[in-house]
Amino acid sequence: MTDIDPNSYSEPRKAVVTKLDWDVSINFDTTTVSGYAKLTVDSKVDVLDTLVLDSRDLVIEEIQVKETGATCNYETTNPLNFEFGSKLIINLSQISLRSFTLLIKYRTAPNASALTWLRKEQTAGKRHPYLYSQCQAIHARSLYPCQDTPSVKFTYTAKIHAPKELTVLMSAKRLGTEPQSNGEMVTTKFEQKIPIPSYLVAIVAGDIECRDLGPRSKVWSEKELVDRAAFEFSQTEDMLRTAEQLMGDYVWGPYDLMVLPPSFPYGGMENPCLTFVTPTLLAGDKSLADVIAHEISHSWTGNLVTNSSFEHFWLNEGHTMFLERKILGRLHDPLLSQLHAHQGWKRFNKNLKDIKAPFTKLVPNLRGVDPDEAFSVVPYEKGFALLYSLELLLGGPDEFEPFLRKYVEHFKYKSITTADWKEYLFQYFSSEENQKKLSSFDWETWLHGEGLPPYQPKYDLSLAKPSDELAQKWLQQPDDSLDVFTEADISSLSSILILEFVSKLYLAEPPVSLTKVKQLEIVYKFNGVKNSEIRFEWLMLCIMIKWEDCVPHALDFVNEQGRMKFVRPIYRALGEWEYSRPKAIANFKLHREEMHNTTAMLVAQDLNLDESKKE
Repeated sequence: MTDIDPNSYSEPRKAVVTKLDWDVSINFDTTTVSGYAKLTVDSKVDVLDTLVLDSRDLVIEEIQVKETGATCNYETTNPLNFEFGSKLIINLSQISLRSFTLLIKYRTAPNASALTWLRKEQTAGKRHPYLYSQCQAIHARSLYPCQDTPSVKFTYTAKIHAPKELTVLMSAKRLGTEPQSNGEMVTTKFEQKIPIPSYLVAIVAGDIECRDLGPRSKVWSEKELVDRAAFEFSQTEDMLRTAEQLMGDYVWGPYDLMVLPPSFPYGGMENPCLTFVTPTLLAGDKSLADVIAHEISHSWTGNLVTNSSFEHFWLNEGHTMFLERKILGRLHDPLLSQLHAHQGWKRFNKNLKDIKAPFTKLVPNLRGVDPDEAFSVVPYEKGFALLYSLELLLGGPDEFEPFLRKYVEHFKYKSITTADWKEYLFQYFSSEENQKKLSSFDWETWLHGEGLPPYQPKYDLSLAKPSDELAQKWLQQPDDSLDVFTEADISSLSSILILEFVSKLYLAEPPVSLTKVKQLEIVYKFNGVKNSEIRFEWLMLCIMIKWEDCVPHALDFVNEQGRMKFVRPIYRALGEWEYSRPKAIANFKLHREEMHNTTAMLVAQDLNLDESKKE
């Protein structure tokens, strides 16, 4: 592995890819992408003998140097025997050009880890098949040969040849389409002029359509969901403008949203120009649109300024969580932002027991580790808590918000480490008083300590008073006199306050009784709630109390959607309960092929099965 990135074989100190020109065809019959990756390479040494790229299950057919027409010898090796990728070594015969272009003819494997292929029967419309990618963290190497490290950024163009019935979108500006001579295929062209890391190359092809959200935004999805999505995300332009007030101009051109099929494993993915989001956000009342504020924030923290490796993932996610809550506070109510932060902290605290101790560090050691295995709430919430603590230490929002803007301005278009960030923090807050504060800050524990950080944030939770009062009433009421509660108790509460209410019951000590849980369902009908966050918290409460009737509802939930935030904790909880464990394992085996490959791998580990690899 390179000394820059423990998850990449590439050698960016010797040469860097500066541009990708991608010309490929999508074949649903073979579930492969095939064609050409043309890579523009800048050498950093006088004589470059070999170029090393990352590859995963790619079939390389031919490699040529464009300038000389010479065909290159190459070999694929995996000297460290990692499951997450191989080393493509290209012999350049001591090329002396400072910049040159490689033309690589290749095809992906049918099971490429970056790609999810859906049969038409698996789509909402059931008319045509569907393809979407997920390259973060290190799956781009299964889609095209590349330096699959966020320390390298490049621009790209693309020509995508796909069946005429499908619309193709990418993380780039769409330049137009033209029919091919055979009448069956259409070519769509794209251009991304701003350098991005490999994990931000994204593609989707499906039977989709769009609705306008604002002057620079559309939402795309299958037509069965598109109007619901347009209603849910109608505040997108307001969020964009608020983010610009905080961080400066949005430089990416369009900001479109793509609502993917339910198997998509994340809440959202910040692909430039085209954020991917999960349909679990479609709550019907815009209550889960905060995820859009998060993905918008990535346009600055993550996409403009990028972690140099996934050991420094908190630089992306901690800053983005911080900006998301700033946006929500400005758009709605600062107290709402405080409540969001409080709920995030509770989630972090609650999930720590399920995270391997070395991965609870803000800056973990990922040498030899697939970053997917280390993925957790830690970089999000521990990273947020660090920035929130520094804001309090260094004079509050009036002092810290200008620093964030300058930080992005200073490092934009670059990839950085935690040390780079920290050095700039010390430079910016240069007064003698601030230097004393920063020098006495417990950096070692914050950045490299396991578990909870040395400071636990305190938030103004006055907004949650109705949730607290109702929860206390339930906890104090005797089990034999629960008829005092009615549906009207929660009818005036917003979704976030209902979530807070259920969360308080879930965390109560001693635990709430099974009798009360059954009555909660009778009175409030939580099993039928549309809000996925409330539904998840409710199911986790029911499983914790060991209400056997909840198991079919929990299995229905994990089968309906594949968001790892929900699916993994539910499977873990079901797997730890003797009654539900065999049902959970049987359900997983039955539905595993419908799941995203990353989700399936990690759920198998959560259930302690020997099936983390597909059979």
